[in-house]
Amino acid sequence: MKTRHGFKMKLYPGFMEEYKKRHDELWPEMARVIREQGIENYSIFLDEETNILFSYYEQTGSNTVSDYASSEIVKKWWKYMADIMETNPDHSPVTIPLEPMFYLR
Repeated sequence: MKTRHGFKMKLYPGFMEEYKKRHDELWPEMARVIREQGIENYSIFLDEETNILFSYYEQTGSNTVSDYASSEIVKKWWKYMADIMETNPDHSPVTIPLEPMFYLR
């Protein structure tokens, strides 16, 4: 079964280029963990007026967010990103889940 996920995050002002650069240079081990979690079709968009990041991905399998969050490489990535975006005390990004309202296949 494939599930769709959407959420938003907040980028600090002035860090658009740095955020893009870091993701353009995504660590191969981070990409591997994402794929191992059954995550595909992963996109992140930025609303430049508000610095809100919108993320969307599709996931297959039975993995959960806690499975993903328990990976050491994910924790390392979060710490690496913590200086340019809103994060929780554990450095995970502050994410706000979005309610699906419409889907056209």
